[in-house]
Amino acid sequence: MRKMILVWVMVCVMPALGLTNEDDPKTVVASTIQSIIDVLEARADKDSISDEDRENIRKVVAGKFDYREMSRRSVGKPWKKMTAEKQTEFTELFRQVLEYSYGNQLAGYHGQKVVFEKADFKKDKARVKGAVIDDNKTIPMEYRLHQTPTGWQVYDIKIEGVSMITTFRKDFKSIIKKKDVDGLMLTLQQKIDKLKAKG
Repeated sequence: MRKMILVWVMVCVMPALGLTNEDDPKTVVASTIQSIIDVLEARADKDSISDEDRENIRKVVAGKFDYREMSRRSVGKPWKKMTAEKQTEFTELFRQVLEYSYGNQLAGYHGQKVVFEKADFKKDKARVKGAVIDDNKTIPMEYRLHQTPTGWQVYDIKIEGVSMITTFRKDFKSIIKKKDVDGLMLTLQQKIDKLKAKG
């Protein structure tokens, strides 16, 4: 359980990539994560996340995570058959799933150390490796970013070598096969409603 909390902390703060004007993805990642940690450390109740905390985090990460690209990669081939309107609707549902799935776990942050390596570049893409260290335990992370007109944005993240997008794609493929894309969207909405109810 403690291990998963560390993972949720790192994944949740990733949408803030591109927040600064720095050209180096590592600098962007490190400075942004620190700003999220500052919000968490300033909590009145260190064991929970208040509505104000959520809003502060939401303001920091808004527009900095390439939700559309992540949605496209997660859905796979069926994405091309979706109308532009449905793609936009799906992207918003996907954003909320990430926000509430990972955001609800942020209450478990209690001063874990975060470290990063230098970014590796390949054309318009970059990879930043990092790790969460706590009680002599190390959880390796890897962030995949691409260059956009508004700066570097994340489109995938690996946790101990496992791609978050690949995991979503496998789950989504199974649901689409049984219920088609509309069924997947309904499933996501139901998940969001349950997560919101948990607070």
